[in-house]
Amino acid sequence: MMTMTIKKLTLRLILGDQLNLQHRWFTEVDDDTVYVMMEVRQETDYVLHHAQKILAIFAAMRDLSRQLCEAGHRVHYLAIDDVHNTQSMPNNIDALISLYQATVFEYQAPDEWRLDQQLYQHGRRSHIPWIMIDSEHFYTGRNEVADIFTGRKQWLMEFFYRQMRVQHQVLMEDSKKPLGGQWNYDHDNRKPWRGIPSEPQDVRTLHDHSDLWKTIVQAGVKSFGNPKADQLSWALNRDEALQQLDAFINNALPQFGDFQDAMSTKAWRLFHSLLSFSLNVKMLSPREVVAKAEAAYHAGQAPLAAVEGFIRQILGWREYVRGVYWANMPDYAEKNFFGHKRALPSWFWDGKTRMNCLSQAITQSLEQAHAHHIQRLMVIGNFALLAGLDPKEVHHWYLGIYIDAFEWVELPNTLGMSQFADGGLLATKPYVSSAAYIDRMSDYCKGCHYDKKVRIGERACPYNALYWDFFHRNTNTLARNPRIGMAYRQLEKMDAATITDFQKQAQSIFDNLDLL
Repeated sequence: MMTMTIKKLTLRLILGDQLNLQHRWFTEVDDDTVYVMMEVRQETDYVLHHAQKILAIFAAMRDLSRQLCEAGHRVHYLAIDDVHNTQSMPNNIDALISLYQATVFEYQAPDEWRLDQQLYQHGRRSHIPWIMIDSEHFYTGRNEVADIFTGRKQWLMEFFYRQMRVQHQVLMEDSKKPLGGQWNYDHDNRKPWRGIPSEPQDVRTLHDHSDLWKTIVQAGVKSFGNPKADQLSWALNRDEALQQLDAFINNALPQFGDFQDAMSTKAWRLFHSLLSFSLNVKMLSPREVVAKAEAAYHAGQAPLAAVEGFIRQILGWREYVRGVYWANMPDYAEKNFFGHKRALPSWFWDGKTRMNCLSQAITQSLEQAHAHHIQRLMVIGNFALLAGLDPKEVHHWYLGIYIDAFEWVELPNTLGMSQFADGGLLATKPYVSSAAYIDRMSDYCKGCHYDKKVRIGERACPYNALYWDFFHRNTNTLARNPRIGMAYRQLEKMDAATITDFQKQAQSIFDNLDLL
C-alpha cells in the first residue's frame, strides 16, 4: 500500500525593522521556504510618521527583497498598492498561508509590544505551528535587564552599563578594570562647537525614490515632513550602512566625544554617526559597530573619551532602554507622573515659532527626520516638560518624526528620560534647564526674538520663567531629590513677589503657546 507524502512549506515573516541579511535564516536556500514582506497601512498609520521614515523603510525592505531573490530565496512581497494587500498583517498572513498551503509559520521576535501581542494572539488561533525565533540582534534578551535590576528601586543605567562592559569585555584593561581607570568620560564630552574643526563631508549615498513616493501618496498614506524623495540619503542596505560606519569611524569619531552635546545653526550633523536608523532596522549589528569603534581606539585613531561615549550609547543606553521597555509594557505608555495635559503647540508640526532654538531643532527634524540626543532632550523635550505638554502626545510626535524611532527605544527615552513621566524609574531627575544651558551649548540664542537673559516681559525667553515655575509648582514631589537641591535653595532665596511674577509669566506662556 502506497502512502502519500505531504509536502511541508514554511512561511517566514520579515518585518520592516528586521532587515538583517546576516540572520541564520538566510544561510541556506530552501525551495520549501517562502519569505514574506509586506508594506501595510497598519504600520504606516498607527501614528503620523515622517515621510522619510516611511519611504526609507519601504525602500530598504524592497532592497532586501531584491538581495534575497538574487541569492535564490523565494520571496512574496506585498507592496502598498498590491490589489491583494488587505493592509492588515494578520489578514495578509492568513491569505498567504492559504495561498501556499503553508504547514509552518515562523517570525522573528518583534521589538514593539503592539506587534508582539498582535502576532502572538493571532498565532494562538492558528491551525498550523506558529513559531517565534530570536532576531539575533541585541546583546541582551528581552528580560535580561529586568533580571539584573531585580529588587532595585531605581534602574540606574550606569550600573547596567558597567556590567555589560565586564560581561562582553569591551574597553577593559583586564577582566574587571576599565581602560583608562574610569568607566565614564561623559564629563569630558560637553564642549560647544564654534566652527572648528569642520563638520565632515556627508558621504551618504543619495537615492531617487520619487516613483516609490508617488505610489505611497497615491495609496493614501498620510505623513509629515520633507520626503526628499529624489535625494533620500539614508542607507538602504547593509553595504551602504557599512560604508557609512567606516566613514564615521575615520572622519567623525575622533571629534565625536568633545562635541556630542553641541548644537549649531551652521552644521546639523556635526560629528554624529547617523547610524541609528541602520542599527534599528538591523542592517548593522551593535556588536560590529562597537567592535569597530573599540578597534579605532586601539589603533590610535580616536581618543578614549570619544570611543567610550559612543560605545556607551550602544552597549549601554540602547540595550538598557529596551530592557526598561519590555519590563514595563503595556502600562509604561500610560505613565504621566505630573498629570500634564496640554496639547502640542501648532508649531511642532511646522517649526514656525519665534523661539529660535525650537525653530531650529524642529525645522531640522522636519527636514532631515533626525535630531541628535541633546536637541531631542534639552531643547524640544525640555520645553515640552516645562510647558506641561501631554506626555502621550509628545511620545506620539517623537515616535513619528524621527527616522530611527521605534517604540522600544523611543518610548522610554521620551516618557522616562525626557518627560520624567515614569516618576524617576529611568532618570534620576527631570532634565530641564533655563536658557543658560541652551546658550552654552549652541548658537541658537543669537538673533532670537526672545532675550536669553530676561525672565519677565514680552521679550523674556520662555524657558526662564517656565523653569522656575516648574520647580515651584512641583515642590511637593521634587524638593527632596538630592540631584536638584540647588534649584530649591535658589527658590528659597526668592521673595514672594518674584515667585508670583514667574507664575504670571508662565501662565501667560501657557495661554499663548501657539503664538510663541
